[in-house]
Amino acid sequence: MKTLAILSRKGGTGKTTIAVHLAVAAEQAGLTTALIDLDPQASAISWSDKREKDTPAVISAHSSRLPDLLKKAEESGVDIAIIDTAAHAETSALAAARVATIALIPCRPASLDLIAIGATVDVVKLANVPARVVLNGTPARGKLADEARKAIESYGVPCAPCSLGHRMAFVHALIDGLTVQETEPRSKASNEVHALYKYLIKEIEV
Repeated sequence: MKTLAILSRKGGTGKTTIAVHLAVAAEQAGLTTALIDLDPQASAISWSDKREKDTPAVISAHSSRLPDLLKKAEESGVDIAIIDTAAHAETSALAAARVATIALIPCRPASLDLIAIGATVDVVKLANVPARVVLNGTPARGKLADEARKAIESYGVPCAPCSLGHRMAFVHALIDGLTVQETEPRSKASNEVHALYKYLIKEIEV
């Protein structure tokens, strides 16, 4: 079983949005998926409660239970576990990073966000886990994304070649407990999710 931890010490980076979209992408690709929600705000759980489908399985948990939960998930046949973490919670982030196959660090292409990822990079380095930064909420035009990628280079963590755009399709889908792959499967937003999923799956050799 592979484990993906989605980490950011800063709020508002889109961790839960990315977590649920990747979980559904994995399900659609035929993988049995578990999404573990460590955030006290329980955003992923709230999303799951609105779904008509029973999958992907979403579990609310405390970080101290992670090793046991992951062991049980693997024993029950889960192929990939995705961990959604809370912002400003170093203990939770470190616990998730330590059990992860790879960590994903969402970052918006704005100066404050680019500065803030330093704290998250420190966590993944402490946990000694491979990590990738993914740009989220990128504008459709302009050089902001390219400039952000250049700024990220200074942290020594690779930036995913694909990014997620600033699109209302993500917001509208989550309101109904869905994802853009389900509401607008041929949209640019859906294509972006699939590109990110395929990139990560290749990186962790699923």
